[in-house]
Order: sequence, then C-alpha cells, then structure tokens
Amino acid sequence: MTRIQKNRRRRARGRGRNKAFLVLVVFGIVAGLSALSAVGYVVSVAASAPSLSVLKPRELGGASRVFAADDKPLGFIQADEFRQTISGDRIPEVMKNATVAIEDERFYSHSGVDLTGVVRAAVANFTSGKTVQGGSTITMQLVRSLYISNERTFDRKIREAKLAEELEDERSKPWILNSYLNSVSFGTVGGQTAVGIQAAARMYFDKPARELDLHEAALIAGLPQAPDSYSPARHPEAALERRDEVITKMAELEMVSEKAAARAMARPLDLELNGYFTDRRERYFFDYVKDQLIAEYGLRTVRNGGLRVYTTIDLDKQRAAREAIAGRLAGVGPSSAIVTLDPRNGEIEAMASGGDYSVSVFNLAAQGKRQPGSTFKTMGLLAAIREGVNPATTSYVSKPLKFEDPQYGPIDVKTYDGTYGGSKDLVQATLSSDNSVYQQLALDIGPDKVKDTARDMGIKAKLFGYPGEVLGGLKYGVSPLEMATSYATLANGGYRVRPTAIRKVTFPDGHSERPRRFKPRRTKEFEPWMTYEVTKILQQNMTSGTGTQAQIGCPAAGKTGTTDNHGDAWFVGYTQRLSTAVWVGYPEARVPMLTEYHGARVAGGTYPAEIWGGYMQQATGGSCPEFKDPDTPPQWTPFDGKYATDGGGGSDDAPDTGPSTAPEEEPDAEPESDDEGDGGNDRPRRERPDPPADDGGAVDPTDYQSPVGAGGGAQAPGGT
Repeated sequence: MTRIQKNRRRRARGRGRNKAFLVLVVFGIVAGLSALSAVGYVVSVAASAPSLSVLKPRELGGASRVFAADDKPLGFIQADEFRQTISGDRIPEVMKNATVAIEDERFYSHSGVDLTGVVRAAVANFTSGKTVQGGSTITMQLVRSLYISNERTFDRKIREAKLAEELEDERSKPWILNSYLNSVSFGTVGGQTAVGIQAAARMYFDKPARELDLHEAALIAGLPQAPDSYSPARHPEAALERRDEVITKMAELEMVSEKAAARAMARPLDLELNGYFTDRRERYFFDYVKDQLIAEYGLRTVRNGGLRVYTTIDLDKQRAAREAIAGRLAGVGPSSAIVTLDPRNGEIEAMASGGDYSVSVFNLAAQGKRQPGSTFKTMGLLAAIREGVNPATTSYVSKPLKFEDPQYGPIDVKTYDGTYGGSKDLVQATLSSDNSVYQQLALDIGPDKVKDTARDMGIKAKLFGYPGEVLGGLKYGVSPLEMATSYATLANGGYRVRPTAIRKVTFPDGHSERPRRFKPRRTKEFEPWMTYEVTKILQQNMTSGTGTQAQIGCPAAGKTGTTDNHGDAWFVGYTQRLSTAVWVGYPEARVPMLTEYHGARVAGGTYPAEIWGGYMQQATGGSCPEFKDPDTPPQWTPFDGKYATDGGGGSDDAPDTGPSTAPEEEPDAEPESDDEGDGGNDRPRRERPDPPADDGGAVDPTDYQSPVGAGGGAQAPGGT
C-alpha cells in the first residue's frame, strides 16, 4: 500500500471516530437536557404541591361501640370498616419491628424518601416484568392515607415524597410509625375490613394488639402490600409463606434471633376468626339505640365516627326479664315483651323480648302496637280525678249497655264475664275492671278528656276521643314502651317523662356530650294528689283486684288488661322507682289465646301478672319505698254526671274549685317537642276506630257499629 493510500485510510478512520464522537455528544446533550427537563418537571410539580401545614388530615373514622349502664360492651355498630385507634405504648415492639422489616427497613435512617429503596424496587419490577415491590416508605404511605388521593400517577408520587419529607421534619419516627399502624388496612373478612393494628389483632386472633406473638405480628405485618392475595382466611398457604418471609427478614436485620425465627416459622397460622366486631348483646335494645343515634348524628357518623355510646340498659334487669318470660312461656306458644324505665328521669333500664332475633328483628317492646285492654281504664280514672271526681263517692250501675247516646251514637258494652254488680263506685269498678261503669264514666266526663289525659301521660299513639278508647279500643294500638312511660307519670307524682336510652356519647377526640334528644325531660301534667289517688286504687288492685298474681311483697300498683278475643294480655304497674309494662301475645297477629294458660284462657291476671311479679321481685330486690304522700289534700268538686247515680262531691271542707292541670315544665327541662307527630290531639274524625273489648281491647271491626256525630259509639263484650 502506498503512503498516499495509508494517509487516506487514516483520514477516513478519523472522520469515523469524529462522527461517533459527535453522535455521543449529541446524545449526551439530549440526555442532559432531558435530565434537566425531568429535574425541572419534578421541581415544578413539587413546588405546586401545597404545604403540609395547610392540609387537613383526612378523618379516617373508626368503629362506633355501644356500652351498657355498667360500661360492659354491647357490641359495635355495623360498618364496612372497623378501626380502633390505640396509643403507641399498646403496640408491641415485635409488631413495629415486623412492619419496619418488611415495609421500610431503612425507616429509622431516611428522611421520608428512601432513594435506595426506590432503585431496588425499580430493578426488581423491571427484571420481573411486573410490580413486585413498592418504593414508598412508611412515611409516604402515611401521607397518602392522611393527605392525598390514591391515584396512581407520577405527579402524586412527587407530591407524596415532598409531603413525606415535611412530615418527617414535623413529627417523630415513633409518631409516624404508630400513626401508620393505626391507619393501614390489614384485609377483609366476612365483608368487613380491619383498619389499624388493633382491629387486625381482634379480627385474626381475637386478642388485643399488645398480646400479639412473633408469628402473629409477622402475619399481620405482611398483609398491607396485598391484603387479598395474602389473606389468611382465603389463601392460607400464601399467607404462611408471606409470614415466613417477614420473619426471615427480621432475622436478617437482627431484630430476632435465628432460633426465635425458626420457632416462629414452625408455628401454624393459629387463626382465631371470631365475631368480635359482629357479635352484639341485647340486639333489640341495640337496634333501638342505633336508630336513636342515626336520628341525631346521621348514618355515616354513627357507622364510622368512632363513637363510644354509653346507654341506660341494666344487664341484670335484662337477664331477669328474659328469665321471667322463659319461666312462664317456654314451650307454650305466645311471646312476651317487657319494658322498664326509671320514673324519675325516663331512662330505659330494660327492653326485653321473648322473641328470637335470628327469626325476626322486629322489636316488640318498642315497635309492637297492640290493643292495651283495660290498662287504659287507668287513663279514664285519672281523667276523672283530674276533673275533681271523687272515685270513692261517685257510683254507676253496672249493667249491660245498649242505647243511643245523643252525641256519640250507639253504645253496646258488656262486662268480661257477663255478670254485673249493681251500683259500684269507681274504686270497686277499677278492682273488678268493670267495662260498663267505665264506659258510662267516659261518656260523663267526655271521651276527649280521656284522650287528653292519655296524651299527657305519655301515650304517642293517635287517639280520636271515641268513647271506646277508655276501654282500650284504639285504632292504632300502643307499645309496651308507651305504656311503661305513661304509668311512670303515676309513679313520679304527675310528671310526664321522655324515655331515653343514651346517657353519654364520647367522640374520638375525647369530648363527650348528651344531646337534647337524649337528655331527661320531665313535664308536670298532674298534681301529686291526683296521681296518688290513682296509685292508692291500683295498689288495692294488686292485693284484692285483678292483679293479685303480680304481688312482689313491697309497695306496688298496677292494672291488668285483656282484649276481647284474648289476642293481647297486659300487666302494667310500678313502684316508686320502676315502671314496667308486660305484654303477652302472638307477634304475627292477634291470635286468640284460649287454652294456653294451663288449658284456660290467657288474661292480664295470668301470665302477664305472673311475669311482672317474678321479674319485678328480681328488679327491685324485694325492697320498694312507700309511695310518697302528697303535700296537698285532694280537691274534689261536685259531679253531676248524666249516667252517674251518685255525684262525687268531696267532704264538706273540700274547696269547691277545679284542679290546676296546665302543663308546667321543670326549671331545667328542655322545651318539649313531639317527634312522632301530634299524637292524636286532632278533633275526632269520622273514621271507624277499632272497637273496645272485654278488658278494654278491640273486637273485630265487623262487629262494630258506625260512628255517629263527632265521635264513635262503643261496643265491648266484657272486661277484666
């Protein structure tokens, strides 16, 4: 080769190297510009992210829990997520270490963002062709949970990293780790998700977090990355493998010894799935409380607001109520409901039923609307006394009634057993539960007076002012809760109380309240002497009238009630400190109970009185204070009823003035509102009411004559 050829080849090689160099330079410049552009992009996105100081942490909520009067738990209110926040000192170190080992091993050395972890995750994901590791630190995951959305974008990652560094500047590592463990989801079982370590420990192992062992803590720590894939309930083999991966990592980081790790990995899953979050005691009362809470706070707050609700229910009385029901009705057929409240403040202390919640969630005690029978005669008695009518000196002739009343139309009433006692005063008529006498009394004082008195005692059911209502012939019926509430007015000396089931609601931030809806409220409706006169008669009824089977060995007063076809039977009574209503019947319909009482008919003086007596002996402990004598004497006025044979004037020195009956709120009482409408204070309408019955209940409407005039007539075949 000539020298010229060599020089040409050398120049060609140089030109090739120069071109390659230029290409590298160009690529380098482009890469540099791209890197600068990427850096600028990151800086721009980070700069646009709001500062942590102006962001409000997302309210993660928590499970709301209900407690009895003695602070024993009744259960959690159903929710999609269950979360219980606990302090860091209640989270064991083994749980913290397991979480750091598998989620963020450099947690204690980085400042919110772990660049090494990001590179490691990128390489692992690239080589596997799918996402197998995440580069987010515990701090970044907490920021995502508390402050930003879960959208999977690069912008979110940049903001997440920026806020994580800010959070590290503001909070300590222990605070961040504890907050993470209280906010991360640990999987779903039975449609409900455990959020936070306490909920997870309860869901999977039925124990509090502080009692977790190494193999249990490792299982839980491995769940957040893929709660469904590693679910021990659905994929036990995958869960076991993941658990051992966590334990191995802990041993590698010298958080546990090799020997301890080997022992832990030799253990089975040891799951103890349970009903900790789903089991509830006193289900009927529990539902009643939940409905009250929702009315006050709304469904979302009640389910996920982390409320601690302290109620009025007495578990000992609940047990005694169920035992009393079962002791008389087990295997018989009918069911029963009992409600007890404190007449002093309206707090519900018992709300029990003989029903099976798994069969029917209908709360007979609070929702069951049944005919009250002759328990409503008490409203007529108090209405008369309110008008100044003296029960001991006012008499009527007990006889079959079949006539046309000029104002109320046809009246057709008989006594319960078809016998009549001639002239009876109102005391005697109450003890024998005489329908004839009480029907004439209602016509004389005015059925509207009976309606108003029932309303003022606490009856919420709509009433129409028909004559038959004094015998218990109501159009819509009443619940045991209403009856216990109304008789409480007699026990406390004339104050209508509002029934309440909730004493206190505590929020996650520690503050407690008792909203107006739940506060005791007493409204004075009757003078003490009026209710005392009723009480004296109802005390006699328990010793020598229809309620003798309800005696408890200490001062108590009460009244029986039975409907004409024996479809409903009642005993409602009270001591000075407890007012209790007992109903017996078939829940689905008014099925006649004609042979259920040892082959005989069920009436108020049978099962209901016996259940009331057996229960109240336990509830009172056999000790009841005497009813308090009123400070003022009765104020009787002359009474000249159209149907009365004797007028009801008082003694010669009794003042001839009517009693004061204007409602009077206690000084500290809340203004009263009716949450259930007008309660029946409308003027009587031309509707067909359910007719009264043998013990004040209702007969078949086909046997009832059409109402005449402003109200309706009355029919009843008898009463007890």
